[in-house]
Amino acid sequence: MVENIDQILKNQAVEELGLVDKIKSVGWSGLSPKETGRVGGLIAKKKRLLKAGKSIEA
Repeated sequence: MVENIDQILKNQAVEELGLVDKIKSVGWSGLSPKETGRVGGLIAKKKRLLKAGKSIEA
């Protein structure tokens, strides 16, 4: 179940950042370090909100 939530959060972050097309065309390894960090930051933020019992909707 945890992997499922992590994947959902990752997909939401990628969509919010507008990186879906880039990932589809060049794959995850094609992301720059800055983009990867932004995805990770959004995931961490969403996890903190979930832990606090708050909504994670954009």
